[in-house]
Amino acid sequence: MKPSYRNLLASGELAKRVEYAREALKDCTLCPRNCRVNRLEDEKGFCRTGRTAKVASHNLHQGEEPPITGSRGSGTIFFSNCNLRCIFCQNYPISQLGHGETVDDERLAQMMLNLQKRGAHNINLVTASHVVPQFIGGLKLAAEEGLNIPIVYNSSGYDGLEALELLKDIVDIYMPDLKYVTDEPAERYSQATKYWDASRKAVKEMYEQVGPLQMDEEGIGVRGLLIRHLVLPGGLAGSERVFEFIATQLSPDVPVNLMSQYFPADKAVDDPLLCRRITKQEFAEAEEALHKWKLDNGWIQRM
Repeated sequence: MKPSYRNLLASGELAKRVEYAREALKDCTLCPRNCRVNRLEDEKGFCRTGRTAKVASHNLHQGEEPPITGSRGSGTIFFSNCNLRCIFCQNYPISQLGHGETVDDERLAQMMLNLQKRGAHNINLVTASHVVPQFIGGLKLAAEEGLNIPIVYNSSGYDGLEALELLKDIVDIYMPDLKYVTDEPAERYSQATKYWDASRKAVKEMYEQVGPLQMDEEGIGVRGLLIRHLVLPGGLAGSERVFEFIATQLSPDVPVNLMSQYFPADKAVDDPLLCRRITKQEFAEAEEALHKWKLDNGWIQRM
């Protein structure tokens, strides 16, 4: 299956999309925060990112879900900064401290082409919610130079509908987290206002664009949606309600990766609720809820 963006390139629509995306930076409402800063003038809102993106690393990654990693690895590009402030972020030097290299469109295109040359099954955009226009600018140049592998959009779920509309027929595989179902923990632990409302709308839009995950004859993902869910201590993530939403509002065919890897990183080490790993019982309850809603097409990261 040819990546969707190849058709946009051939029709000239990808060039138009670059211009639309740049215009969106003038009064930024690309994510649910609606900071409305002029990022073309290098003003910075919550994500601390102005006109130009930063990249912390780009490399072949062997630790993603099997259809994403495949046999040769996923071509991950880790973008610096974030539109969340999760106090337990395991990548906080990247997401919170902004470590990374400032990249223009040409440099970003080079990274994508290099990963394809090294055999990556896909280009995997990690935490790109705040740099959608910058990514599209780089993608156009890379596509013109022969980029021809799927795009994976790997996000926190706190995505704006405006940004997702820009990504329509560009992203082949959406891979969001669904972190919380209630406002209080989302605001307390990630400074995210109305996270559940925003993420539900975003994930529904993703599903409408690409449907459930499709794989080729080798089991490599080529198009569709898969969802990650990290179990948090004390049931803070509201796991069963997440699964109910997926099963009833999307489809039981959507694969879910149920993750047990939480550990107290960064500021979470001093938090009375998040200062510990999850228990086996907490994970077992989440796994039971996953099966209750018949979400059996994904993966379980056992403790």
